Amino acid sequence: QVQLVESGGTSVQPGGSVRLSCSASQFTLSHSVVGWFRRAPGKWHEVVSCISGGDGETFYVDSVKGRFTISKDVDKNTVYLEMDNVKSEDTGTYDCAVVGEFPSVSTVETMCLRFVAPLGTWGQGTAVTVSS
Repeated sequence: QVQLVESGGTSVQPGGSVRLSCSASQFTLSHSVVGWFRRAPGKWHEVVSCISGGDGETFYVDSVKGRFTISKDVDKNTVYLEMDNVKSEDTGTYDCAVVGEFPSVSTVETMCLRFVAPLGTWGQGTAVTVSS
């Protein structure tokens, strides 16, 4: 079971930027599709964005398009989420998870939207608070 570790969360004012990192040691990013999920206070996880570690195909939910950028560093086995022009509704704990394999007959969007939960438990996550 792959355990991913999230970091980079912080408190930020509306309109600011935050960069999150997701990394693992026993993991081959180039053979995987990884997603970022947000857990707002009192709510369950919702998908934010996913990326293929193999060919870089990406998916974003509508609410973050144009503001968030997901990227990868295969050599470091790390996926990043650059959050720009953040809004109060971006507040929450951000978790990452492996949502699929590369290559796959499914698109990154399909794997991302169909993902429910990782095997085992979610990681610790990293908290982002957007507040003035």
